[in-house]
Amino acid sequence: MNVWDVGKLALIVAAPTLLGALLVFAPRWCDAIVDRWSALRPQPPVPLGPPIEQLAADLRRLLRLHGEIIASAHLAMRAHRLWAVEAAIGTRAIEAARALGVPHPEVSGHDALSRGQLHDLLTALAAAGLVLPAKVGPFTSDGRI
Repeated sequence: MNVWDVGKLALIVAAPTLLGALLVFAPRWCDAIVDRWSALRPQPPVPLGPPIEQLAADLRRLLRLHGEIIASAHLAMRAHRLWAVEAAIGTRAIEAARALGVPHPEVSGHDALSRGQLHDLLTALAAAGLVLPAKVGPFTSDGRI
């Protein structure tokens, strides 16, 4: 038996193990290759949230709804609805502030902005160029931003 025959025998014995290893590790190798390939290509920018036009429209709608609730709702129903609408206004205002690069208070979890913080944030957004309704309910002393 020469070296060539020993090599063929070793290949025949090791082939099932090598084939099994290839089947097990090939997906990981392919993923690594794809990750490297995609890291080399420039990625398009990804927006942080909804478009600023949608944020502005949502804020205007919520501010109008806030004014309507203050003007028309029954006292018992008004408190809960006002809290919910003000929380939604605060959430959208913070998203708009992030999109425009306006400084804003950080809230976490189920916390909501106070009316003073909400007034300051809406004023800063209006100063940054976001078009909001002129009358914003109790957020300012005269109802204007």
